[in-house]
Amino acid sequence: MESSQFNLNLLVALDALLTEKNVTHAGARIHLSQSAMSGALGRLREFFDDELLVQVGRNMILTPLAEDLAGPVRDILLQVRATISTRPNFEPAKSTRKFSLALSDYVTAVYMQHVLQRVQRCAPSVTFELHSMGDRSVEALEAGTLDFLIAPEAYLAPDHPREPLFTDTHVCIAWEHNKKIGSRLSLKQYLSLGHVIVHAFEGSTPSYDEWFLKRFKYQRQVEVVTQSFDAAPQLIVGTNRIATVGSRLAKKYAAFLPLKITRLPVKIPPMVEFLQWHKSRSQVPSYIWLRNMLKEKNTTPEPVCER
Repeated sequence: MESSQFNLNLLVALDALLTEKNVTHAGARIHLSQSAMSGALGRLREFFDDELLVQVGRNMILTPLAEDLAGPVRDILLQVRATISTRPNFEPAKSTRKFSLALSDYVTAVYMQHVLQRVQRCAPSVTFELHSMGDRSVEALEAGTLDFLIAPEAYLAPDHPREPLFTDTHVCIAWEHNKKIGSRLSLKQYLSLGHVIVHAFEGSTPSYDEWFLKRFKYQRQVEVVTQSFDAAPQLIVGTNRIATVGSRLAKKYAAFLPLKITRLPVKIPPMVEFLQWHKSRSQVPSYIWLRNMLKEKNTTPEPVCER
């Protein structure tokens, strides 16, 4: 096959095959029959002079060439889609755009709540789909099915732009009637008391404080594990347990729960939450607008609606 005969439809088929690693599933992904997808695979094999997908047992795996093609092919298609969907101007007040973001419930509680309030004043018909940050979030961003990630830098994709959103420090929280600790907390007390810890990220990814403490071989007495940062302050009330949380979250809950906040006896570096998006969408007007909205200070009384 001559290079002039290679069209966008074949590129779409190639992306589906490299993603699904299955002819039937790839066909369903782009609404082609199995026979049509098999024909496309045949033409692709002829063009690249490579099998691309080979049967190993009951599964199909990518050849080395196919592995090398997967990322660039996906980026090309995302760039094409971003280009054809871009409008000369983005008008927030008239837009019905839906944005999808992956973030933790901690970010939702201490930051996103204020963003959504500001956005609604500027763009009342713009909607949001918020997903829990997990091991597959980076994959979704790279595949173009997710618009933004908000997470510490260690959990971001390596090859896409990011910028810092906000910084927070860690503190220890306890029930205000917990008599095992006073206004100060020693390292010995901290390690010996029962802890409520958060595994907010789907899969095996540890939370920021857990990652840091394990790195320096500190062993906590873990008594309760929750997937929710929001739940941690509530789960220590009425007990002698403690929890390590961001200071923004601690202050929020201390306003209406019987909590006391103490300094940590361990110096955990400040946690920086980053915003990340796919590199093909850096110049898309709607993305630029939302990035600016997300970066505005929580205390800004009125948002700058037009950019």
